[in-house]
Amino acid sequence: MIQTKGRDKIQITINSAQKGASLKEQKNELSSEQHYPLLKAEKSLDTMIGMKNIKEFIREMYALVYVNQCRENASLQPTQQNLHMLFIGNPGTGKTTVARIMADMLKDMKVIEKGHFIEAERADLVGEYIGQTAQKTRNLIKKAEGGILFIDEAYSLARGGEKDFGREAVDTLVKAMEDHQHKFILILAGYPEEMKRFLSLNPGLPSRFPNKLHFHDFTGMQMLELFRRMTKEKDYQCTEELIGKMRTHFHSISYSEKKSHNGRYVRNLIERVIRRHALRILENEEKMDKQTLMTLEAADFIIEEC
Repeated sequence: MIQTKGRDKIQITINSAQKGASLKEQKNELSSEQHYPLLKAEKSLDTMIGMKNIKEFIREMYALVYVNQCRENASLQPTQQNLHMLFIGNPGTGKTTVARIMADMLKDMKVIEKGHFIEAERADLVGEYIGQTAQKTRNLIKKAEGGILFIDEAYSLARGGEKDFGREAVDTLVKAMEDHQHKFILILAGYPEEMKRFLSLNPGLPSRFPNKLHFHDFTGMQMLELFRRMTKEKDYQCTEELIGKMRTHFHSISYSEKKSHNGRYVRNLIERVIRRHALRILENEEKMDKQTLMTLEAADFIIEEC
């Protein structure tokens, strides 16, 4: 309230920041009915740790496909998009899970006809005899039509050197990506250093994948958050002493040597903690009440064993 020289008073309300925030929220709000495929995918991603860049990419991908469909409905020339992707990241960073979410979203948007998800590895493409590999690879591509073909540890196709049949599988995949570009989506996944070497196997490989996603290693805080979530989902609760011990441990390994510690590591660690918990209450002949059965203590985590 401001008092002027006269008797009049002027009331000024400063809420520009609040208005800005609400406008931003309105900007991001989408109709749950009209944009169900995106919101469904984002809901699944929200249960995952980190993934900020992945979430942004999926929203961009949705927007691109959606606007292209709107252009087609408006009798404008639609743009045929190359949706083949590279997923690059260490073990346990969520590559396979995100690929499944992507397949589900694109199916809901009718970008891929069937929306089925085929997960393959080297043995599914590479044969033992001359001429067998190309046919196996073509058969797999045929099965993937209308869906997504996800090849994990794709660099294994290059592990045998120049005379290895894996090269034939790669050459067949490259040709199929050109000949059947919009009939299926190919996602190749693998670890960062190995994928660099793999992409040099065929000169046409890098340009065939305009969509490259990097799955970053978890930070110490992200591993701790995942530990909290997963123990809660399993009907366990952690003492403050255990959480403090885990915080120190995750912080230390996030700065450790090149060895990666991600979701898979946290899951395995939880299993060990649960086993130690079971052994402790058995050997100490503790009362098997609900509280004892669900409480994980600092003694259940032995750092030397991890």
